[in-house]
Amino acid sequence: MQLRRSALNRSFLAATGVAVTAGLLLSGCGSKATETDTAKSDSCVDTSGPTIKVGSLNSLSGTMAISEVTVRDSIKLAVDEINAKGGVLGKQVQIVGEDGASDPAVFAQKAEKLIKNDCVAAVFGGWTSSSRKAMLPVFESNNALLYYPVQYEGLESSKNIFYTGATTNQQIVPALD
Repeated sequence: MQLRRSALNRSFLAATGVAVTAGLLLSGCGSKATETDTAKSDSCVDTSGPTIKVGSLNSLSGTMAISEVTVRDSIKLAVDEINAKGGVLGKQVQIVGEDGASDPAVFAQKAEKLIKNDCVAAVFGGWTSSSRKAMLPVFESNNALLYYPVQYEGLESSKNIFYTGATTNQQIVPALD
């Protein structure tokens, strides 16, 4: 029974990753940030070429690696499947991976690097609330996008973060029913 749940969890993560990646890329394809944009963004993201870069920021070392390596693998699986089917609008997706090292300060530093130096269109990652909270001001100050993959405590909202997991009320109420 445990093996079957594990396989179902992996399938769910992969399917979610594919859906989220496709949605992100469809929303960003074909545009390039310029100085005339109304948002006056200083973004270096360029989606006009044959590839679109996305960040994968997960703990590949430290105490959280046991959970986050699986998420990184799911992101890679989703991107491989999308690219095998021709990409998104004919563009191939390129992953730029970083190790958050199970340290919120490192997550913030690596998020800044992915946004400003690697010029990714969005970042998929984080696992703990402390890593998300450390990255939040980075994504807001750079007007960049983070896809946060797991449940969280709620009571936080940002136009720069897609919270893809359930909040506590979405977990507890069904459990009580």
